Amino acid sequence: MTAAFKTLDDFELDGKRVLLRVDLNVPVANGKVTDATRIERVAHTIKEIANKGGLPILLAHFGRPKGKVNKDMSLQVVVPALETIAGKPVSFADTDWNDLTAAKAVIEAAEQGSVVLLENTRFHPGEETNDADLVARMASLGDIYINDAFSAAHRAHASTTGIAQVLPSGAGRAMAAELKALEAGLGNPKKPVIAIVGGAKVSTKIDLLENLIEKVEALVIGGGMANTFIYALGYDVGKSLCERDLKETALRIMDKAEDARCAIILPIDGVVAWHFEANTPFRTYGLDAIDKDGMVLDAGPQSVEKIKTAINEAKTIIWNGPLGAFEIAPFDKATVEVAKYAAERTHKGLLTSVAGGGDTVAALAHAGVKDEFTYVSTAGGAFLEWMEGKPLPGVEALTR
Repeated sequence: MTAAFKTLDDFELDGKRVLLRVDLNVPVANGKVTDATRIERVAHTIKEIANKGGLPILLAHFGRPKGKVNKDMSLQVVVPALETIAGKPVSFADTDWNDLTAAKAVIEAAEQGSVVLLENTRFHPGEETNDADLVARMASLGDIYINDAFSAAHRAHASTTGIAQVLPSGAGRAMAAELKALEAGLGNPKKPVIAIVGGAKVSTKIDLLENLIEKVEALVIGGGMANTFIYALGYDVGKSLCERDLKETALRIMDKAEDARCAIILPIDGVVAWHFEANTPFRTYGLDAIDKDGMVLDAGPQSVEKIKTAINEAKTIIWNGPLGAFEIAPFDKATVEVAKYAAERTHKGLLTSVAGGGDTVAALAHAGVKDEFTYVSTAGGAFLEWMEGKPLPGVEALTR
C-alpha cells in the first residue's frame, strides 16, 4: 500500500503549478479559525512545494453548501490562519467554477514563494458528482496534482479522484505519513494486534467490528456499545444506553470472533450513576449486580486492569472510540487510564499505537497523550472506512 504511489520526491517542482488538495474544513467562530490542526498538518507540504520553486494552488471544501455558492461558507475566512502557519503570502482567488478567468489571473500574478487558495470546491454541484467537465476545468489550472487530504479520501469527488486521473499525481507529506501509519496499524502490522472500539452504538460500527475480528488478535469493546454485548450475554444493564434489538447481531459477532480466534474483551465491572451529569453520585458494580435504575457510564477498575493486561501482550494497538462518557468526570477515568498506559508502552518502544476518529482525538487530548501515540489521525469518516476495510477512492486514484 505505501510504496504504490508517488510523493513530492518524484516530481520536479520548480516552475510548476501544483494543484494541492488539502483539508481546510476547520472550525470557525466570529470570523476566526478556532482549531488550526488541519492547517498545521498540510503546512509542511505547502512550504516544501513553494520552497522548491513550485506554486501551491490549494483546492479544498468548506462545509456543505450543496453545490451552490454560499458566501457564509467561503474559504476566504481561513486566509489569515493559513498565512501565519505556512509563513507565506496567500492570494485568495474568488473562483467561479464555471468561468476560471479570475482564478487564472490570480495564478498568473502570483509571485514565487507565495500560495494561491481557490474558492470552496463544493460551490459547484460537479464537485460531489466527479463531473468530467469540472475535472477538466480544475486540471487546466495546474501541471501536477498532489493530494494531501486523507480525511477526504473516502469521497470520489472531482478534486479528490477526478484530477488524479488527468494530471501526473502523488501524495503530499501528510497523506503519505497517514498511509504509512495505517499500513503499520492494519496493513502489515507487528503482531499481536489489539483494537479498542468504543462509542455509543453498535449499529454504527457493525462493519468495523466484523472487519477487525478477521484482522486482530484481541478486540476491546467499550462505551455504550459494550452494554449491548453485555445485555446479549444475559446481564441486566438497567437504564444504560443499550440497543436491545441488536442482541442477535452482538451474539453473531462474538461467534464470528471465536471462529477467527479473536479474543473479545468486554467490561467485567461498570461505573454506574443515576443521572447523566457532572459530579453526580456513582458506584462501581460487577456485571451481575448492576442497579436496575442505574446507567453504566464507564468501565470499572477491574475492566481497566484487564485491558492493560491485554495491551501488555500486544505489539500494535488501533483505537477508535472512548471507553465511557469521557466528556463528564468521573466517567473519563477508564479512557484516560488506558490511553496513558498505551502512551507509556509506546514511549518505551513496546507498542505501535494508531488512533483516529473525532471523539478519539478529543479523548486522547483530554488524557494529555494525543502527541504520544505513534500516529493520531484527524480524519473521521476516512479513518473509519479504512478500519472497515473499504477501499478509499482518493487513495486508489493515486495508486493507479
